[in-house]
Amino acid sequence: MFHDIHFLEPSDIKVEGTMLEKLLFVIEDQLKDVSMWKKFAEPFKTKEDRDSFWRGEFFGKQMRGASLAYRVRQDEELYSILTEAAKDMLSTQEGNGRISTYPIENEFSGWDMWCRKYVLTGLLHYYDIWKDNALKEEIIAALQRHLDYILAHIGKKEEGKKEITETSSWWGCVNSCTILEPTLALYRLTHEERYMGFAKYIIGTGGCHDCNLIELALHNKLYPYQYPVTKAYEMMSFYEGLLAYYEITGEKKYLECVTNFIENVVLTDLTAIGCSGCTHELFDHSSIMQTKPHENIMQETCVAVTWMRLSARLFFLTGEAKYLDRIEKSGFNDLYGSLNTEHQEQHNLFTKKIVKAMTFDSYSPLYDKERGQGVGGYLEFKTGGHYGCCVAIGACGVALMPLMAALIAKEGLILSLPFQGEIKAKGNKGSLILLKLASDYPTSQTLSLEALGGEEGEEVLLYFRKPIDATDLKFDGKAIDIEKEKGFAVISLKCDGKKHRLSFERFLRVSYLDGKASFSYGSLTLAGDEAKSDIDLASPIDLPKKTICKLLSPEKGEYVRLALTLEDGKELLLTDYESCGKKWNEKKNKITVWFNLLA
Repeated sequence: MFHDIHFLEPSDIKVEGTMLEKLLFVIEDQLKDVSMWKKFAEPFKTKEDRDSFWRGEFFGKQMRGASLAYRVRQDEELYSILTEAAKDMLSTQEGNGRISTYPIENEFSGWDMWCRKYVLTGLLHYYDIWKDNALKEEIIAALQRHLDYILAHIGKKEEGKKEITETSSWWGCVNSCTILEPTLALYRLTHEERYMGFAKYIIGTGGCHDCNLIELALHNKLYPYQYPVTKAYEMMSFYEGLLAYYEITGEKKYLECVTNFIENVVLTDLTAIGCSGCTHELFDHSSIMQTKPHENIMQETCVAVTWMRLSARLFFLTGEAKYLDRIEKSGFNDLYGSLNTEHQEQHNLFTKKIVKAMTFDSYSPLYDKERGQGVGGYLEFKTGGHYGCCVAIGACGVALMPLMAALIAKEGLILSLPFQGEIKAKGNKGSLILLKLASDYPTSQTLSLEALGGEEGEEVLLYFRKPIDATDLKFDGKAIDIEKEKGFAVISLKCDGKKHRLSFERFLRVSYLDGKASFSYGSLTLAGDEAKSDIDLASPIDLPKKTICKLLSPEKGEYVRLALTLEDGKELLLTDYESCGKKWNEKKNKITVWFNLLA
């Protein structure tokens, strides 16, 4: 197991290529929109959520993602915009400490606690990148007053307070109980015992009015889709808080609780593209439901991003490669597939109208369906404009991909993904070494490595995670083994100024379920796109006993393109899921991951 895993310092890593391109799109298309940041602060000033909605979440969700994006890409224009947005939010604090979009007569109902949680979350993430120590102190002071107001009103009924499990009529108050995570984050900064006390109180409720989410996971007799509450996003967010509690206390039952939950999701609710929730955004035995025709929305982007965050946190705690596998699967398929790179107008389910293009799509189809099915959590502002929950959270996932690509631990450098860029690391003799990496993964199957600097004979120790379904792993033409205990290949890279080559093979994998077939190529889920194909994607296909395919040159926006020869001699064109269905407002817009098989 690795010890003390953490992100590399921004000055020690430079990521280029695919992951940077995705992030730059989000930064320019979304995060630098000054007018939208101002919109986010308005409801806190006007108490616009008196209609019991969630406008108060947008600021914190997007600020978290924007702060992580800045950590990857030191864009000073972005920093300036975020600084003004943070100051604007701080200016909304009332004299009694409240920062809320709800009027006081309606507070602690609906999504009020959820929105207050995101105030904490957003400003705490901005605190991590804020350069002015005086302003950092101002943030902490404001957040303490913000949380202290909550503590004065929320708690045990016998103390004259309102129970947290009575602060919402939605999802058994799991939404309210997710304030656990940022409460513990503030505790770690201040060491104020009252915040730890509040965290223990929340844990004591089990995180839900209708059931005890902790006991259910510890007893491990039900799958998440069988719980009384099945809202995937909020449940995972609560379990993030339990991991934060474990990090501080070391009480292993809370780690066991979350790992039980996670592995059950993998067994019963993880789909071919690394997301969950084929009934709206609810756990619903998605591993089976994913092949069914669905008229409604499915697989919310919020769920994918929170799954990635939870997987990242579990990797930091356990060092197990499977959590990095899950981030790769969700990121390259569901998350990147949700990017609205073609600036398509979007359909709003609530008002039944088309609205202007936003940076992220909210839902991801799997079977004979088009993208652009709706804007998750769509709300309008009184002064004009609109936003949605998935649009606000997406940047967090897109920033997480490059942040997790290379990590540092006590044992050495962890290379989670092949990528284009540079890393500064220490050699075995203590010298600062510059590693140059070259790869256009996930298109290619190679990574070029060059170590510059250091003393004669100095080496850098790398732990390389084998990409999903990769085989025949070689370093400079020689086979290398995967260390079973950690799930990584251990590579000693000599600082000789030479270019070394890491390579692996990938193959087409076919999966069968419910009379249908799906295809993957390494970590990439493949799909048929009506706009690219000459074959009716809904018609049954006759797969030969031995699959024969040929790799074609990827076209614009694609990672991989291949032709699969069917029994009748026709060819089925398959490309990566991320690139499919991006022009959802055109006539030929359907995509499918699951193909009907000829009986």
